[in-house]
Amino acid sequence: MKRLIMINGAMGVGKSAASRQVQRLLPACALLDGDWCWNVHPFSVTEESKRRVIDHIVTVLSGYLGCADVENIVFCWVMQRREIAESILARLPLGNAAVARFTLTASPETVAARLRGDIAAGLRDEDVIARSIAYLPFYAQDMGSVKLATDGMSAEETAREIARIVQREENHEA
Repeated sequence: MKRLIMINGAMGVGKSAASRQVQRLLPACALLDGDWCWNVHPFSVTEESKRRVIDHIVTVLSGYLGCADVENIVFCWVMQRREIAESILARLPLGNAAVARFTLTASPETVAARLRGDIAAGLRDEDVIARSIAYLPFYAQDMGSVKLATDGMSAEETAREIARIVQREENHEA
């Protein structure tokens, strides 16, 4: 059985870093970071760009779901509303795939500290801290996912916890 692991959360909670580690922990594992599907400069949010990014994500995830060489698919993206994840899932050929959903959270202080590191490295712009902190309340809502607080956790520790939960669920289903 294939496994699709969806990981959402605000910028700076550790989605991308943890997802890269999850990919290393699980066999035959593909990784899609939703940001790769919306890498446009200058970045703009329009109805068309929102439709296009979802189309891109669905196309890539569908390809991995149909690939015999892939057992696990990790997909991470901001997905600040439950409806975003559910609209993606509704368009996927899930067939015999199990879906595990995780929401990563962190305190505003943790998010700001992590993002300051990215800003110093030239990876993000200054305004990302305020935007990310403004998004944090969205993730306190019911996202239909397992919530993991990443404060004080490394990407590897977060990934091990995700892998542990996913493998435990698989053992319960068998």
